[in-house]
Amino acid sequence: MIMKKLLFFAAFLLAASVTYAGGYRVSAQGQRALAMGHTGVAVVNSAELAFFNPAGLVYLENKLNISAGVTGVMSNVKWQNVESGQFAETDNPIGTPFYFYASYKVTDFLTVGLSAYSPYGSTVEYPTDWAGSHLVNNIDLQAIYIQPLVSLRLSEYFSIGGGPIYVTGGVNFNRNVNRTLTDEQGDRSNVEIDASNVTNWGWSASWMFTPTENFRIGFNYRSEVILEAENGDATFSNVPNSPLSPVQNGTVNFDASLPMPAEMTVGLSYSFLDKWLFAFDYNRAYWSVYNDLMIDFAPEGVPDSSNPRNYKNASTYRFGLQYEALDQLTLRAGYYLDESPVQSGYFAPETPRNDSHGFTGGFSYQLSKRFALDASVTYLRFNEVDASYDFYTENGQSVPFEGTYKSNAFLAGLGVTFNL
Repeated sequence: MIMKKLLFFAAFLLAASVTYAGGYRVSAQGQRALAMGHTGVAVVNSAELAFFNPAGLVYLENKLNISAGVTGVMSNVKWQNVESGQFAETDNPIGTPFYFYASYKVTDFLTVGLSAYSPYGSTVEYPTDWAGSHLVNNIDLQAIYIQPLVSLRLSEYFSIGGGPIYVTGGVNFNRNVNRTLTDEQGDRSNVEIDASNVTNWGWSASWMFTPTENFRIGFNYRSEVILEAENGDATFSNVPNSPLSPVQNGTVNFDASLPMPAEMTVGLSYSFLDKWLFAFDYNRAYWSVYNDLMIDFAPEGVPDSSNPRNYKNASTYRFGLQYEALDQLTLRAGYYLDESPVQSGYFAPETPRNDSHGFTGGFSYQLSKRFALDASVTYLRFNEVDASYDFYTENGQSVPFEGTYKSNAFLAGLGVTFNL
């Protein structure tokens, strides 16, 4: 019975931690695109197309194109329960998602490429033993996507592109075992889970239509990727040495799978007045595939555990402008509205994510014939929300955790573009 309880706690922890991947994603897959509201599915201006629309790589003028950069992400979450007066604020370290894209024009109709980027790599850290410490103290999730690419021009106006995606990552998560349990010295009973080298494959496919010199339409689809965590470790500590304790000190293993949802992006770009470019992207993330997280345990006779999440499909609306101010200087600005996939009653503090508004800006400066410096800044304002997570249970009773969440994030990024 004690072992079953211990494994149940491990299952709940993994369910809470890995959902962080979708619930708190900050898009930073290219400085030029990010400065324009993270638009890019129909914009041909750099190797950033390797992420936004591989079909467009064949339209780049140079034989070799490289884009690389890193973004500093500074985020903050404030939680308060008005009735009790309890308050907590995260102290998150700076996240540093990166990207590297390259393309090589083999012929006028064929281009090959490579992309590597980290779409999930942020961290949330609450004060130890805060009011929600039975749900989360801290979480660190990292994932890297690597994709070889092919871009093929089928006609003067139409091209296709895509390729397989290799995903690798890991997660570390910590919380207290429950709301009250301590050891003989009064230290809160704690559990930490760790899963590394989680890998799997996916794919993407895209097309681009260019009916006129000034107008483009783009489409990109990125498949669902199922991340498999095998033989992860759940380590319990500071548990009192008593047969009445719900768990015991020690480590057990677990297996679990997590669907990273498919995404579809469609958009357009239009050049006007010689120096201006307008872009619009619509993105749809198919989060409805994530109804719950199933946990399979290694010991025989221990039942699987189902942890409800009930996410919904979510849309993002992106708008961007580009202006060629000088021969060497290009200015950009944008805005996007990003819907949250989290539904009422499922709002957990490790995914403090509501609908958000992104305000972006940046520039490119041509340092030489081959090199350009790209920069972007983004301010993310999440709508304030009064919300709860209603699926935590203790001693067979449901114990909702609720409060008011205020969140924001600031991103500053630098990158380089090289053409040959």
